Amino acid sequence: MSKTQPTNIYLIGFMGCGKSYLGKLLAKRLQYDFIDMDAYLEAKEGKTISQIFREDGEGAFRKLERDYLTASGDFEKTVIATGGGCPCFYDNMEWMDVSGQTIYLKTPTTILVERLQKETAHRPLLAGKSKKELTIFIDRKLEERGPYYEQAQVVFEYRTGEEGVEELMKYLK
Repeated sequence: MSKTQPTNIYLIGFMGCGKSYLGKLLAKRLQYDFIDMDAYLEAKEGKTISQIFREDGEGAFRKLERDYLTASGDFEKTVIATGGGCPCFYDNMEWMDVSGQTIYLKTPTTILVERLQKETAHRPLLAGKSKKELTIFIDRKLEERGPYYEQAQVVFEYRTGEEGVEELMKYLK
């Protein structure tokens, strides 16, 4: 572990890339707290993200996401798993880069499709998509979001497994 460890670590990347899974393991290893921003937002709002999308629209959700993200600046020694689209709205990516260490968990489309196929009912942007449609959707979204994700201080090629934590530890400030 380095001497100048960051106060907060922001994990970014596409939905299903492992932000929550790896984030919990990383937090435990660093003796940090862990927060999944989507779950945090849902708990604070008393609604699921699907409900917010359906009732208030994506714009309202993105505003709430921004508000809770900036509130995370008050946290200390916390690994924060952001929502997949979070870095792509407002100046969220810039804000995270200034407020802590950002790590992009870059995961291949094939792995994302495999993981997300089982979750299409729970994720508003994926609802009702076949495997082929899901693959096309993910490829398009990664092309759109890539320029934001690539602004992270660390781009970590992540596939799967706990060994990712040990590998990731090498990249912490």
